[in-house]
Amino acid sequence: MPAPTPPSPSSTAASASVDDFIHVRHDCLERDWCRDLVERFGNSGAARPGEVGGGVHTDLKDSLDLTISGQPEWCDVEASLNAAMFTALLEYVRRWPHTLIAPLMLEVADAEGGHQRLTPERMRGMADAELAPIVRTVLRPGAINLQRYRAGSGGYPYWHCELYPRDAQAETLHRHLLWTVYLNDDFAQGETEFLYQRRKVAPRTGSVLIAPAAFTHTHRGNRPEGGDKYIATSWLLFQRAEALYGPG
Repeated sequence: MPAPTPPSPSSTAASASVDDFIHVRHDCLERDWCRDLVERFGNSGAARPGEVGGGVHTDLKDSLDLTISGQPEWCDVEASLNAAMFTALLEYVRRWPHTLIAPLMLEVADAEGGHQRLTPERMRGMADAELAPIVRTVLRPGAINLQRYRAGSGGYPYWHCELYPRDAQAETLHRHLLWTVYLNDDFAQGETEFLYQRRKVAPRTGSVLIAPAAFTHTHRGNRPEGGDKYIATSWLLFQRAEALYGPG
């Protein structure tokens, strides 16, 4: 079967549609912090060829990756990246409340000691201190990868989504949202390109991108030119059933 011809994407500078479910929050991390992380990543000597679901296939993804989650020497970086992501995530779920309440029927305590069903209107009006525990009840952070794409050769040209069923523990099927932090922007091209939304997101240092993990947001990472591209990336996963509903 011949490969389908993808839709022509809009320009890099195209404005976001209210319905494309792609959220970009700028200036979540300071440029100096990002520059220091890029240097630390480069000096670590621990990066390895990036993998896709089936292993190393450089025709699909050509990168150098380092998983920092669970590594004591990287716990400060992991905490900072997750904090930046969470700030953008709270904006995301206020903008699209059904991120949480479409998969799950959520209730919150009311003034009379009972419970009320959580509505989109109430979620949009919640302060961070009220909304954050609800988000953490439903979602959990995934493992963070630092990635380097070499100028002129690196990239993730394969159109892909973040869900696949190969994992026997179904962790990859628990992925609900993807996120990327752009650690530099001193290069040309290298956008994150979404197929069906016809949208390219240009990297900007310190920005966080969040989008759905399913096939509706099939995407690719375009090749950087004139300089290497550095990102941190991961997912927001649903809590497992035993955490949400209890044993059995």
